[in-house]
Amino acid sequence: MATPVGRIEKEFLLRALIEEKLPIMYIKERNEYVLTLEKYPFDVNPEQGGINEMIFRHTKPLGKLKPNTKIPLLFNYRGQVIDFSVDVITQKDNLLICKPADILYKNLDRNYLRVDTPSDLKILFTFRGDRYNLSFPRVPEYETIGISDLGRNADPKNLSNLIKQITHSLKNYADGFKIVNFKDKKPDTMEERIVSETGKTLFIPSTTGLLPKTDPYPKKRIITEDLFKRYLETTGVGPGFLDDTTARFLKNKADDGFYSDAWVPILFHEYVIGYIHIWIDKEGRLPFDFSVLDSVYQFAKVLAFSLKENGYFEHGRMHNDAFEGKVLDISASGLLFAYPLGTILMNTLLLDAELTVTIEAPYRTVSVIAKIVRKFKDKTASYFGCRFINMAPEDMRFLFEHLYGRQIDASDTEFLAGQV
Repeated sequence: MATPVGRIEKEFLLRALIEEKLPIMYIKERNEYVLTLEKYPFDVNPEQGGINEMIFRHTKPLGKLKPNTKIPLLFNYRGQVIDFSVDVITQKDNLLICKPADILYKNLDRNYLRVDTPSDLKILFTFRGDRYNLSFPRVPEYETIGISDLGRNADPKNLSNLIKQITHSLKNYADGFKIVNFKDKKPDTMEERIVSETGKTLFIPSTTGLLPKTDPYPKKRIITEDLFKRYLETTGVGPGFLDDTTARFLKNKADDGFYSDAWVPILFHEYVIGYIHIWIDKEGRLPFDFSVLDSVYQFAKVLAFSLKENGYFEHGRMHNDAFEGKVLDISASGLLFAYPLGTILMNTLLLDAELTVTIEAPYRTVSVIAKIVRKFKDKTASYFGCRFINMAPEDMRFLFEHLYGRQIDASDTEFLAGQV
């Protein structure tokens, strides 16, 4: 994942650009330009009247760039690809004068330069699969659910029989269990609130021990001790009371006769529709471990899929129409687009959601799947970084040549494979 460069390293890299005259790449309308950094205001204090400008030199005319235009730039320092953007102030002869770069990024998910979207491209987005607007608690990540989550003998249409199978299995390792639907009961207890607000499992292997310190799952599923304490802070618990509040929470469970406890959310797309609560309250039984969580997590996915197949969410299904976002930049393997805040559609654009992207050029149309891999926002819009998935080689070749104005060659392969 792209990592912001620290202050000291940023200054070091900028000085290297000036002293070593390293080439900086910029692409506009399929033309490649090489810039060099002439000046950077390292010690300037604008409040004391200093000139706060970053000046580049170029040998090839850039054409007219409007003030405040944001341009993406990229350079390579000893094998490390660095990416940053600057806002144009003005142009003078072969100099480009810009506002100083705020942030430099390294460890990029992409190694090839993003470019401004060519004016002859039209880009449309369509959600893959169904989308819903429901009244359940919403979390910021998207959970995929499919027929592959069902066991061999599971019939998703027979909900009552499926629940019998699940409850019979739960008895193998839990003294008690409960399946709760948030349609009938809104989150009330602290356990219900933290599960519904995070979409993660509250796992207490032993009430006489500690909450998990780490989460072993690649896609994080567990409310760790750190996450639990951060949640407590949002409820008004002061930093000096977090340890005591956590210890008291566990002690109360032990005093109530619980030895091991777990609350597993039932997730459907971006919604927490309920949870499965399991516990051990008899001495001598093995405490829950991650293998138990895996089984209950699978039960939760099967249950959500069965509810979908029985039409439980049909009232909230949204029309899956194509929409246009403002594409800020694009590369041969991904793009970044913006969408206004305050819309239902924006709320369904979540990490890991997949879109069909249609790229219409004058003589060819490319259709490719894109996954949302980054998301951030400012006061007016949310921004979504997307990675193209399994693009056909001929489509990638066409898009590369259309964006960069030259044919792809062997040296470009390492930059394109699996990158954004």
